[in-house]
Amino acid sequence: MRVYLDNNATTKIDPLVKVKMQPFFEDLYGNPNSLHQYGMDVRPALNVALGEMYDALRVPDADDILITSCATESNNAVLKGIFFKYILKNPEKNHIVTTSVEHPSVLDTLLYLSDFGVDVTYVDVDENGAISAEAMKAAVTDKTILISMMWANNETGMIFPVEEVSAFAKEKGILFHTDAVQAIGKLPIDLTKTNVDYLTFSAHKFHGPKGIGGLCVKKGKSLPNLLHGGEQMGGKRAGTLNVAYIVGMGLAMKQTVNHVQMMNTYVRKLRDKLEDAIMQIPDTIVVGPREMRTPNTILISLRGVEGESMLWDLNKAGIAASTGSACASESLEANPVMSAIGEDPELAHTAMRLSLSRFTTEEEVDYTIDVFTKAAERLRSISSTYAYTNEVA
Repeated sequence: MRVYLDNNATTKIDPLVKVKMQPFFEDLYGNPNSLHQYGMDVRPALNVALGEMYDALRVPDADDILITSCATESNNAVLKGIFFKYILKNPEKNHIVTTSVEHPSVLDTLLYLSDFGVDVTYVDVDENGAISAEAMKAAVTDKTILISMMWANNETGMIFPVEEVSAFAKEKGILFHTDAVQAIGKLPIDLTKTNVDYLTFSAHKFHGPKGIGGLCVKKGKSLPNLLHGGEQMGGKRAGTLNVAYIVGMGLAMKQTVNHVQMMNTYVRKLRDKLEDAIMQIPDTIVVGPREMRTPNTILISLRGVEGESMLWDLNKAGIAASTGSACASESLEANPVMSAIGEDPELAHTAMRLSLSRFTTEEEVDYTIDVFTKAAERLRSISSTYAYTNEVA
């Protein structure tokens, strides 16, 4: 059996989305910016797809949804755009508040901008992996221009207080950005009620195609272009539109938002079953109260069992999991969230992330429980034998 439990890294494409995209690779291949019939033939589908995104996130009609290649581009567009539009022109307002557990596309971009005089405050998570709204507010100074905070953490699934902090930002006249990659399809999002100036997303996180994402921009909060060289997207993001992928992203977002209830009932039940079984293994830690997490995510640590060793055993049995963010996994370093929480340093190297989707089955969960339990027992036995041998020597 093959079981995919790395859905926070990427998801399988919804079969309906694949079918919807197919004609735009073959018959409807015109450039939508062309004036001939081939171009005109694809424009209605683009309008439908954008409408699906506006409806799914309840984006006000006056606001913009810009199509990008991914959330990494969207995050870069926001942070670098803030620098060029505001900080570069007024260095006295050079302060950005964020969290210490943001996605690398935020943290690495802010590290880059710090070389150009941007002052960044990184608010740490608590022992549960949570971010305190009060801590975010306390980090603000009279020089703060932006607060950037993910809606849900990609490693732990912990939901961050976006509604409260964004309301505070509006009250103080501070711009607010959220990376909502892990929230869409798992939490209800309504941008008519939540004060978000910039929101980023990526289709492959909610059963759409890879290589396409988006950026919601509130009216009056436009940013300088990250890419120049064309008048696409109203002149706000140059580049020939990827029609097939935009069509796919629109339907995928519509589908995933329609399945939010399923994620919080069926998928949550499967996640809890898996978590309860693994927690029966001695010296096991799960980060964050489950009611404060997205319904599909478990970040778990087994003391004395190296994360990579467990993943290798799972992989041999056909089960895909991870030690954390796929954008940083090649380094095989300690899990950054476990390090930020301040747990025993050993645990930062034993963390494993299991993330389900609406396509996960109970049979797959049962199989994973069996494999995981046996692998933990085997690896613990090897670890104990090794420790004893060294002690005797």
